[in-house]
Amino acid sequence: MALWLLISLALLSVVDASAPAGPWDAFNYAPKSRTVSPTAIRQSTGTVHNAHGLVSKGSATIVGSGSWVALDFGIEVGGLVSLNFGEVTDSSSVALSFTESPMFISPVTSDDSTYPSANQSYDGVEHVLAPLSSGLWTQPAERLRGGYRYLTIVSTSDDPVTISNVSCAISFAPHISDLRDYSGYFYASDPAFHDKNFLTKLWYAGAYTVQTNTVPVHTGRQIPMVRSPGWANNATLGVAGPIIVDGAKRDRAVWPGDMGIAVPTQFVSTNDLIPTRNALSTMFAAINPRTGALPESGPPLSQLDSDTYHAWTLIGTHNYYFYSGDSEWLQTVWANYTKAVGFLEGKVGPSGLMNVTGLRDWARLGGGGINAEGNALLYRVLVTAADLASHVNDSTLASAWSVNATALKAKYNDVFWLSSAGMYRDNDTTTLCPQDANSMAVLYNLTTSPEQAASVSEGLMKNWNNLGPVAPELPDTISPFISGLELQAHFESGNDERAMDLLRREWGYMLYTNVSVQSTLLEGFTANGSLSYRSYRGYNYDPAYTSHAHGWSSGPTSALTYYVLGLTVTSPQGRTWQVAPHLSGLPSAEGGFTTPLGWFGVKWTTQKSMFSMTIDVPEGTSGVVKLPVAGKVTIDGDVRKVAKGENVQVAGGKHAIVVVG
Repeated sequence: MALWLLISLALLSVVDASAPAGPWDAFNYAPKSRTVSPTAIRQSTGTVHNAHGLVSKGSATIVGSGSWVALDFGIEVGGLVSLNFGEVTDSSSVALSFTESPMFISPVTSDDSTYPSANQSYDGVEHVLAPLSSGLWTQPAERLRGGYRYLTIVSTSDDPVTISNVSCAISFAPHISDLRDYSGYFYASDPAFHDKNFLTKLWYAGAYTVQTNTVPVHTGRQIPMVRSPGWANNATLGVAGPIIVDGAKRDRAVWPGDMGIAVPTQFVSTNDLIPTRNALSTMFAAINPRTGALPESGPPLSQLDSDTYHAWTLIGTHNYYFYSGDSEWLQTVWANYTKAVGFLEGKVGPSGLMNVTGLRDWARLGGGGINAEGNALLYRVLVTAADLASHVNDSTLASAWSVNATALKAKYNDVFWLSSAGMYRDNDTTTLCPQDANSMAVLYNLTTSPEQAASVSEGLMKNWNNLGPVAPELPDTISPFISGLELQAHFESGNDERAMDLLRREWGYMLYTNVSVQSTLLEGFTANGSLSYRSYRGYNYDPAYTSHAHGWSSGPTSALTYYVLGLTVTSPQGRTWQVAPHLSGLPSAEGGFTTPLGWFGVKWTTQKSMFSMTIDVPEGTSGVVKLPVAGKVTIDGDVRKVAKGENVQVAGGKHAIVVVG
């Protein structure tokens, strides 16, 4: 076993803890075993004898070239296929094809993972050529398929072939033996949605999505890409593994922007932060030593020239440290971190704002120059950099970065605020008000008053259709990545009903539509709900290329914990914390997460004129409770006078709070 894996496992054991068991476990999409079998026959064509045997510990015989059977694993899976060949002839042969969406079930091609092609058939199939040998067959390692739900087996000869024991050896989260053993949970009933368990299912769908994005370090997509037809997933992704990537099927590379959403999901659900550390270490290892520029993506893509994704690596550094308290790691990257902050600050010109010249981004249009999104990210970098500097006892840097952040905020509002729209404009020469910058402005506290934040929240609704926000900066596109930021912005501005409306529209569509994998979350979709995401913006009109398991779409998982449940950490590892529930029209919610300090849990209920809440957090910590209602307050049996929203200081341990209106 490699030294890096031994170290990773040792660190994991320090924080390993299981969330309490309960009815929420029924909604955990993670499989019970690392070897999974199909659960249903989706379709068969031609002559397939006893197809049901493939899902009932029996066998099936496929007869005739072009006869095929499509197997349904029930959820997103990924890894290497194994099966047994029984009766075969010297001429028997088969091919396998894979797809996440049922729309692309085909005996002649898989959905696309290597490259987007307008003919939707770049990848092709996995040929298993004659002569077949009776007994066990396992897919070659380099042909690993990172994400799929449906497996099609087609005969490619006229001779019969008997098959049994079809399975997939799960490749993702390779360091975790029990994929269902989460360190956090969430549970709430939604009276306003057609499925009362929607919120709980969605929380777990986000968590499972990020699990499928946690992969062995030598299973990246090959770059340069293999020729069509074909795929290969045996490239090295970074300095160590396991490592967190953008998607299960593709791109299978480190993308720091995606981590801005995926890592908070990871924290509240599994607390499996080793893959995040490895991803960040990979990005810092690739810094330009002369300029301090960081790459946009990890190897083998290793794309350059993105000021925004450079910023996301720096923001991600704070996220990782905040959740883990890993001071030793922070010291190892500190010199490169400070150099990388300096790289962005060096782009701040006479206007007091950053001139964005590294134009690559999440696919949005028009991001260069004096741009609101780029400067919102710079502001977040400076605020979090000042906090990190305080933790390494560098008061000089902490002060300088804090001063620069304050100055940037003032300039940001001077230049980008468009009074006529009540929103922030994209740059200093337009009236377009983008989804990304406006969401970030509220979320990162660039707004200067509650009224301004409320105005932005209201303005963002103008982009909505019945499936979610259509981004003005990328027309005909609904981006769950940016919508995850918007979701939090509505909660931050106190517009909880609006946040829940957005959540039900966009993620309600993703989780239940029959074009999706219905267990993990779509990378994106068009304004009318089709899978032709980014067709005109790099994806070559290939809906089969869209990922159905993309961590950047998992924003609701952390949002439900942080806002609806109301539980957040306010210093590294949760030495201090906050409980501030957003009732959001729900009757109750419960859940929690684990840090190296132990279990943090909250349960609240509201009925008629009474609100009750229990808190269970580690001894030795301290926190603030903000009550969502007013009334007579009893805390651990003591009656107190507490106003709605007033901060109540609470020590660690177990507490019971009741408010009677």
